[in-house]
Amino acid sequence: QPRSRGLGDVYKRQLEGIKHAAVVDSLVIKSLERMVKQVEKEIARLEKRVEKVVESDQVLSQKYELVKPIKGVGIMSFAVVASETDGFALFKNQRQLISYCGYDVVENQSGQKTGKSRISKKGNTHIRRVLHMASLSAVRHRVPVFYQLYERVFDRSSYKMKGYVAVQRKLLVLMYTLWKNDSVFDPQFWASGIYKPEPLCSVASIEARTTTAGSKEPAALDGLPCNQSPEALCSVL
Repeated sequence: QPRSRGLGDVYKRQLEGIKHAAVVDSLVIKSLERMVKQVEKEIARLEKRVEKVVESDQVLSQKYELVKPIKGVGIMSFAVVASETDGFALFKNQRQLISYCGYDVVENQSGQKTGKSRISKKGNTHIRRVLHMASLSAVRHRVPVFYQLYERVFDRSSYKMKGYVAVQRKLLVLMYTLWKNDSVFDPQFWASGIYKPEPLCSVASIEARTTTAGSKEPAALDGLPCNQSPEALCSVL
């Protein structure tokens, strides 16, 4: 289904380009318009099929009810995340999932020079695509737990996209947590601050890191090396 949407977007961009070309061929325009309609028809058919699969499967239907109250996470977003992660079966913790989806933070380093931090984007593109749309909807509906996070990151960085990426990552972690704990999303619980996700590493351990040759990297809370700055972590948390 995500691949079908990508193909439809390609045809739409081609159609838009042809309409603004110096020489316009009506036959080409009609051909592209037919392709766009056909792809959209196939997308609608596939979406109905996906909905039927989720509703008819006992496990998937039960898991979907857990995330259904989240504004922005529809049945298609849920289906893509569930299928691309195999129901989170291969992940032992949030850190593995975040890395798999390309939301892990990396720093642009070269020798003694350190550049801006960013997400790696080396993970699953289909998940990031659907979560991008979900984050836009969650912020637009001003869901407190997501909107407040977006506002904090945007106020600090002045980049809207960083705020949306932070929301995408939180949506992913939230879906994983609800799935594993068999808990229904409660906006008041998550917005109250009662739930505090475990940080990737402690800020104190980072500040205590030495730069001498042969020094050891501090261990993160999960026992793995941590080489990210507090600013890098705060840009997405």
